[in-house]
Amino acid sequence: MPQLDKNLTTLMEVLHRPQLFDFHGVSMTNAFTDNWDNVQNFKARPDDILIATYPKAGLLVNRQTSIPLYDRVPFLELYVVYVARNAKDNAVSYFHFERMNGGMPEPGDWSTFLQDFMAGKKVFGSWYDHVNGWWEKKQTHSNFHYMFYEDLIEDYEKEIDRLCSFLGLSPSVEEKERVRASVTFDSMKQNKMTNYSTVPVMNQEVSPFMRKGTTSCWATFVSQYLLSPVVLIKYTFFYTLSRLAAFVIRTVI
Repeated sequence: MPQLDKNLTTLMEVLHRPQLFDFHGVSMTNAFTDNWDNVQNFKARPDDILIATYPKAGLLVNRQTSIPLYDRVPFLELYVVYVARNAKDNAVSYFHFERMNGGMPEPGDWSTFLQDFMAGKKVFGSWYDHVNGWWEKKQTHSNFHYMFYEDLIEDYEKEIDRLCSFLGLSPSVEEKERVRASVTFDSMKQNKMTNYSTVPVMNQEVSPFMRKGTTSCWATFVSQYLLSPVVLIKYTFFYTLSRLAAFVIRTVI
């Protein structure tokens, strides 16, 4: 074991963090763009389901435990399910993710990271453009299901019932309970097939891949930097309105 730990440490030291560059107007790294031809030529099956989020915006529901998550759910996954998360919590989670992940650009300190986050200079670009762009798509596409991370935390059963209804699924009470038990945050955090502990490039001593899985975690982490910028005020205002609109629509329907 000591030799293995030494080898992993050496690997982490020789790895160089990638650099951001503009790719069709979005900040990206070559880890994603080098495979772009395959993405462009991907042919989906009629029953494929696309799960989309901005980085560090939510967890995926998947009960298979013998194969690592990154093999079971590739980054290219046509019903569309989109999961959005409050910009403040998203920013904090993304910051810790970049700190521990040698495959991501160096985040710098929190102040530097936050300014880059607000400017859209993060992998996959602007949080606002991402969540707002998919929200606009939802208004014109019937095969689109928009979910909020906070709603999943507040009332998991209701949100899963809505998701099953959208997908045309009718799981039994026992099946839903098995899913619920396997996708709780604590369960997934302990599961080596979902917690990315098998990936050497992720240094979980710096920060766990799965840290808290709660809402409003920003309040205990963020200083005055997060409370003052006009951009994040706009982000929060948009997000609150979109959640309210979704709630009203569900209530009326």
